[in-house]
Amino acid sequence: MSPTPEIEARAALIELARSASVEVPTGQVPPPEVLARYVPSEAAVYVPFMPKGRWPDTIAACERVLAAGLEPVPHLSARSVRSADELGDWLSTLVEMGVDALMLVGGDRRIPAGPYADTLALLDSGQLAEHGLRRIGVTSYPEGHPLVSPADLDEALRRKMDYARATGTELWIVTQFVFSASPALAWLARTREAGCTLLVRIGMPGPVALSALIRYASRCGVGASARALKRKPGIARLAGRWSPTPIALALARHLADHGNTPAVDIHVFTFGGLADAADWLSSLRAPTRAGTPDGVDETP
Repeated sequence: MSPTPEIEARAALIELARSASVEVPTGQVPPPEVLARYVPSEAAVYVPFMPKGRWPDTIAACERVLAAGLEPVPHLSARSVRSADELGDWLSTLVEMGVDALMLVGGDRRIPAGPYADTLALLDSGQLAEHGLRRIGVTSYPEGHPLVSPADLDEALRRKMDYARATGTELWIVTQFVFSASPALAWLARTREAGCTLLVRIGMPGPVALSALIRYASRCGVGASARALKRKPGIARLAGRWSPTPIALALARHLADHGNTPAVDIHVFTFGGLADAADWLSSLRAPTRAGTPDGVDETP
């Protein structure tokens, strides 16, 4: 007997939770023994380069992640690098520590601190390949970018895939966080139709106070989407808290309906709520009914 759609969606949900990555700001990475309790051993911990951030903070956070027996994926912010020599120093430090994966981001500076205006400039420098860094994440924006046109985003992704093929680099996509599955699934369909078979990690906020989420979202260019959440009746029932469960369920159902498609995982932006995010992922790994984690509201 073939599995029912509900059973397939449940299995897909469990797998999404098992393969999820988490993003923890540099100053909020807990001591290694605490981090190891929160994050499964196979999970990657992304370390963002915060506004006004300092590279030593990134290094210190990566050291904690490594000491916990986990994989750090530090953000490399193109516009924050002041020179080719500095880029070389940063990359050398990571490699010497044992870091072998990077997340490339443009960064929040309007005016670059050095010669790298965007992530393509980092790739074109040749330094990542020279340092043997051939596991790289890149960003994408299901709801668009406030400063970059969709055509330019598509062209940038094409050039990054060309770079990966030319250098033997393992490339994957981590999307900006979304507040519903619809834009993510629509973007995913367009991306796959364009021939992109890269692993995609759909970004979503972890469980967090709604007020804090809107604050973070406004800084990331998706404030309009966040403010729209306040107008949804379901938000009042969440007592002012955001739940990512509806997005995860929708993705699981999509994956169950579209077997043998290129890999899709989830990426959880913890926004200071690592413990809550860890509890939430744990609840997804042990569903109790038709793919719905026990005690977690499905209300978007």
